[in-house]
Amino acid sequence: MKNILVTGATGFVGQALVTKLLAEKFSVSALVRSETAYLPSDIRKVIVPDLVAQTEFQSILHNVEVVIHTAGRAHIMNDDVTNSLDEFRKVNTDATLRLAKQAAEADVKRFIFISSIGVNGTFNSKPFVEADNVNPQEFYAVSKYEAEQGLLALAKGIGMEVVIIRPPLVYGASAPGNFGSLVRWMKKGVPLPFGAIYNKRSLVALDNLVNFIIHCIDHPKAANEVFLISDGEDVSTTQLLSKVAKAYGKKTCLIPVPVSWMTFTARLVGKADVANRLFSSLQVDSAKARDLLGWKSVVTMDEQLKKVVEVYLNKKEV
Repeated sequence: MKNILVTGATGFVGQALVTKLLAEKFSVSALVRSETAYLPSDIRKVIVPDLVAQTEFQSILHNVEVVIHTAGRAHIMNDDVTNSLDEFRKVNTDATLRLAKQAAEADVKRFIFISSIGVNGTFNSKPFVEADNVNPQEFYAVSKYEAEQGLLALAKGIGMEVVIIRPPLVYGASAPGNFGSLVRWMKKGVPLPFGAIYNKRSLVALDNLVNFIIHCIDHPKAANEVFLISDGEDVSTTQLLSKVAKAYGKKTCLIPVPVSWMTFTARLVGKADVANRLFSSLQVDSAKARDLLGWKSVVTMDEQLKKVVEVYLNKKEV
């Protein structure tokens, strides 16, 4: 039974990961900002109010064999702090590398880092693969890439194994960002102008990402590798919303408004980045995960969306 430390344990990915690790009988410690009811009471919770200010992790890392680092400053924030590159670096780069260095000193065997497909780029005409030249465009992705480079250098210099995972959009119940908003609108049955979008997007179900992370805990061939991970079923935004409607048991209410019109309007109101995520293509090839590690998806997109919808239907307010 391995001792696992999960950072960001109350986040969207972290909470699901902790639940699954406990179900599979791992010994789990959770790094959290404050005492919380979102995690089981019988696991060891270490409160670190500010990951940036924290300089000493040795006591937290005692007897830990694997660190799974999901914590980070997200690329979509709802606070008043300037989203400068320095702000992202403080959490996503500097704090990550400080934790990793102290993990290596504490004899942690493996450090699993949840990065972002944004390291490869924001859109593409053919699926990204791990061997592609990186092209991070946003501050969030730049900070993640710099952390990746530091971790791989650390692995060479000290010997602690590193695994880097770059997921695309992760979807599941209570997902943040555009996906959660779209699911809520579909529940209300509001007509949306997304009936003629012919892009291709790779996504990864929360259950699939969690399963892959756990798959990487002790697989010998995962050491010091980078992985792109997805469901393996690429869809357009229109197709995704049609699947959500089907999961709700509703008729699709999508109006075929030209993408050029919506893109122009989005730029006028300062939402060009949102339009890019909804209308552009971004595909990833997960062949390396399948071929090198023998991994395969544990849920289909339709199965994950059914679980998402069940949660939203049980909510009194959305």
